[in-house]
Amino acid sequence: MHLDQGVDLIGDIHGCAASLRLLLERLGYKEQSGVYRHSSRRVIFVGDLLDRGPRIRETVAIVRTMVDAGQAEVVMGNHEYNYLCYRTPSLERPDRFLRDHTPRNQRIVQQTLDQYANHPADERDLLNWILDIPLLIEYDNLRVVHACWHKPLIKRLLTEVSADARVDMDFVHRSTVHESFEYLVMDRLLRGTHMRLPNNEVMISKDGFKRSFFRTKFWSREPEKLIDVVFQPDPLPEHIAMEPLTAANLAQLQHYDSSERALFIGHFWCEGAPTPVAPNIACLDYSAVKYGKLVAYRFDGEATIDQGKFVWVDVDQEFPRDGAAG
Repeated sequence: MHLDQGVDLIGDIHGCAASLRLLLERLGYKEQSGVYRHSSRRVIFVGDLLDRGPRIRETVAIVRTMVDAGQAEVVMGNHEYNYLCYRTPSLERPDRFLRDHTPRNQRIVQQTLDQYANHPADERDLLNWILDIPLLIEYDNLRVVHACWHKPLIKRLLTEVSADARVDMDFVHRSTVHESFEYLVMDRLLRGTHMRLPNNEVMISKDGFKRSFFRTKFWSREPEKLIDVVFQPDPLPEHIAMEPLTAANLAQLQHYDSSERALFIGHFWCEGAPTPVAPNIACLDYSAVKYGKLVAYRFDGEATIDQGKFVWVDVDQEFPRDGAAG
């Protein structure tokens, strides 16, 4: 398919609806009859509408009305998938859910649970809508996925499961079987590639969780050490960062070549001034709900990401009540 108009790609919102409204207005969209519209452009949202923020239902409503009116598209984020699994009973054990109700998992979804608690019909509608969101979007000169463009998995998904990258509830149930094809699709596309810390080490991330894996780039060229492939807000401890990549490490890595079409992702909690992560890749997640920036990129068909085309709202300065501590 060919894009016949300019597209504005918007990063992870996490319930920061006031910031989203300001960003849309900054991009030239006007609310008309309850729908944000632009005279010559439309939006693609990169996922993670839910969790953590103060205005999740409002965020979903803004995005859905735009999608329904043909003014926007959206791809599924890991937070939409996680919430669907958290609220879906297991077929094998109806007293359990596809995503375990552990304290950690509940902490992540608590704001969404709270904000839909008195709106059960809206929540059922939300869960049905999540299932209809594609995992990726692809045009002749543009690709969008929440976390990682994993070429082998995407090729199999599009040829064997769904040409429009949508999945059904059977697929979602099978995705909870560790290392199944369905599990790998949801894990890699929505959470990204990762690598185990060497020597069974564990690090404490900024959000207070113990982690034995770290997130990795899928665009590194000729990496030699672990520091060359790490891509996350939490730096690796120095003695780990300088460890050489083994042959097994290198075999795990995916590579999105600089000759491929422009790719837009979210998910990775970037910080500082928005900038391309590779000549043809932009990450649009700049931690809006943690008092960072809600970021957009104005795409007009270019093969190389132009730093001057990032647009953002500084949540801390412009809408501090949109942020969420904890």
